[in-house]
Amino acid sequence: MFYMFIPTGYAAGYVYGGLVGDHFSWRYAFFGEAVFMLPFAILGFVIKPLQLKGFSPAESKKALTSMEIASLEVQDSDVSVVKGSMKSSKSKCAFVDLKEVSRFMKDLKVLLLEKVFVVNVIGYITYNFVLGAYSYWGPKAGYSIYNMTNADMIFGGITIFCGIVGTLAGGYALDSINSTISNAFKLLSAVTFVGAVFCFSAFCFKSMYVFLVLFAIGELFVFATQAPVNYICLHCVKPSLRPLSMAMSTVAIHLFGDVPSSPLVGVLQDQINSWRKTALILTSILFPAAAIWFIGIFMHSVDRFNEESEHPEVTTTDISDTAPLLDRKAAGTTETWAEP
Repeated sequence: MFYMFIPTGYAAGYVYGGLVGDHFSWRYAFFGEAVFMLPFAILGFVIKPLQLKGFSPAESKKALTSMEIASLEVQDSDVSVVKGSMKSSKSKCAFVDLKEVSRFMKDLKVLLLEKVFVVNVIGYITYNFVLGAYSYWGPKAGYSIYNMTNADMIFGGITIFCGIVGTLAGGYALDSINSTISNAFKLLSAVTFVGAVFCFSAFCFKSMYVFLVLFAIGELFVFATQAPVNYICLHCVKPSLRPLSMAMSTVAIHLFGDVPSSPLVGVLQDQINSWRKTALILTSILFPAAAIWFIGIFMHSVDRFNEESEHPEVTTTDISDTAPLLDRKAAGTTETWAEP
């Protein structure tokens, strides 16, 4: 459901931008977007964070952090009483920050050594390279090739329908064939290949109506990738690495996919000066994406969705057990002498 709204949002932007831009100006479209997004920005600051599987509650983290700092203060006082409080405070902050950076680098290394994750993201980057250029140059190409008068509205309407139906159909198909990492790769390679065939064929026809039908069918298959590609990102890593897995996947597909694709396609169009050829070359990149995901079918994969985290949730008992060993021994001795 979540990923269904990404293509829908792109498409709604086409329609919204076209309507507002034609009747007012493009500046009003951005003003309206800012107003629409304001409630969500406020909610992002005030809403209570979710308790994710594999992570300790925020209160426990704060308790452990304060205990680490308190322990560090004792160590600092034992080593040198002469040192100023400012230097001690700096060392505490550096200790906490260095620990977080070290943990992040360790998790990132584990993530990048996961071959299933890497293959999945490389295929996703290649796939997103095409969709990013489609979203930017699609209306322009449609207007130039087929003389569409309302290219924004037409592409927007097709993408809204195909984005919703295709994404839901992809999730339903994955559930129907038994949700496993291998089956997710099979579904990814199949729907991407079929979608590439239809989209490529669409640009080969001179009739606008044939193009629209074939392109719509192609988009239905192409958008069916959202469920399986994110299923792999979540299931190929242990629970504590899921947020990092999704974050790195998102950063990678934008940094190496849709961000550079638009200017590169523009450069290609300037060189060959034919939107039909440019669209065919761009669409053909979906075939390597299908091939990359096809490789993932034969890779050894382990579903780590239900693995226990290395950092289990911290309870009050766990926090009490982190007291210094000598203090616990002293307390035990006192209790022994107090017994009748």
